[in-house]
Amino acid sequence: MIQVNFRDLRYLVAVADHQHFGRAAAACYVSQPTLSTQIKKLEDYLEVQLVERTSKKVLVTPIGRVVTERARQILAEVDDLVHVARAAGDPMSGELRLGIIPTLGPYLIPHLFPVLRERYPKLRVLLHEERTSGLTQRLQEGTLDAAIMGAPVPDEGLIAQSLFREPFEVAMPADHPLARQRKIRRADLDAAPMLLLEEGHCMRDQALDFCSRVGAQQQQDFRATSLETLRQMVASGAGVTLLPALAVDPPGTATEGLVVRRFAGEPPVRELAIYRRRGCAREPVINALADLIRELPPVRDLPDTLPRAG
Repeated sequence: MIQVNFRDLRYLVAVADHQHFGRAAAACYVSQPTLSTQIKKLEDYLEVQLVERTSKKVLVTPIGRVVTERARQILAEVDDLVHVARAAGDPMSGELRLGIIPTLGPYLIPHLFPVLRERYPKLRVLLHEERTSGLTQRLQEGTLDAAIMGAPVPDEGLIAQSLFREPFEVAMPADHPLARQRKIRRADLDAAPMLLLEEGHCMRDQALDFCSRVGAQQQQDFRATSLETLRQMVASGAGVTLLPALAVDPPGTATEGLVVRRFAGEPPVRELAIYRRRGCAREPVINALADLIRELPPVRDLPDTLPRAG
C-alpha cells in the first residue's frame, strides 16, 4: 500500500524551494519539527536520502531533485483536478494564480482588478510579479495558472493568446534638443545615449533590437531595475529611453523634468500575451480574463491594438 501523501510532497517541494527547514515550514504553515519529521519519514519510506542537512542550509540530493520534480508534476495535476471539480458549478469562482511581468503589472493591474471584482466577484486572483524566465518556470511547475508576458515565449508546452500590441514612446529630459519636436523620427535617435533595463527583462531585449536598428547607443555603465528607475534617471538628464505606452502617464507618477514624445510614422511595439499550460483546468476563466483585458479602455484606446479574438 502506498504510504506517500500529497502533504509530504508539498513539504519536500517547499524544502527544495527554500533550502531551509524553517522557511519551508513557515511557507507550509506548520512547525519546523513537524516538517522535518515528515521529510525523514518520506526518506525512510522511499529508502533514499532526499536532502542533506547542514548547519546553515539544506541541500537537495541528486535523487532528491528527481523526486522533487516528479512531486511538482503530481501536485500540479492534483491542483488542476481540484480546479476542474470546483469549476463545474461556477468556472468564474475560486482562485486564479496569475503571473505578470514587472514592466506591465503596475500599469495594467490598477485598471484590471476593479473590473474583475465587479464582473466576477467570486473569483479571487492571486497575483505574482516576476520576470519572464521565472514566470515560465512557475507555469511549467504548475504553481501558476496563467501569466501575462511579452511574446514570443519559446516554450512549446505553453499556449499563448494575444492580448494587445503596445507602442513605445521616447522619454527624454525636458531640456533635451529633441524635446522641442512634437514627434520623434527613428533617425533622430542615431547615436543617442539610451538607458535600458538590466538583464532578464524581456523589454530590454526589445529595446536593444530597436537600438541596433536605428543606431542608438546603449549606456554601458547603467542598468535600471525598473521602469520607474528609468523614468527618474531620464529626468535627471542621464539620457533617453523607451517607455511602453501604458507606462507613459499612469496616475501618481508625474515626473518633473521628463518629456515624452511619440514616434513619427510606425512606432516600435511589443506584443503582450497571456500564457497557460496545455490542458490547464482554468482555461475558461483565462479566456474570459483575456477578453476582459482587451476591453479595458487604456488597452482598447492604444494605437495598433490587436483585434479581439473570435
